[in-house]
Amino acid sequence: MTIELTPARRRALRARAHGLHPVASISQNGLSASVLAEIDRGLKAHELIKVRVYGAERTEREALLAEVCARLEAAPVQHIGNVLVVFRENPESEKPAAPPARKARSAAKTSNPRRRLRK
Repeated sequence: MTIELTPARRRALRARAHGLHPVASISQNGLSASVLAEIDRGLKAHELIKVRVYGAERTEREALLAEVCARLEAAPVQHIGNVLVVFRENPESEKPAAPPARKARSAAKTSNPRRRLRK
């Protein structure tokens, strides 16, 4: 079962993935158990990963992306050239807490020291 992403979420994930490097490669041997395990480890560690595919036509790459997502319960984000982008949210990862709120400035402002008083 693959996860469906909203268009806005998919766009945000594509932007996040732009600077990433591939963490796994699929070559002539296809999607072996060891490659699938490496992709799974990458998803557990990073949630969003790139996978490079060598020596496969476009339709084969699309099938590989669908198979990876189905077997690992992940969401396909993007397939561009020989690179597949896959996302799976890690429920164990802690979401960063919101930054603490800034203290409000006091209502009584001091006068500007540069301001000259007229006599």
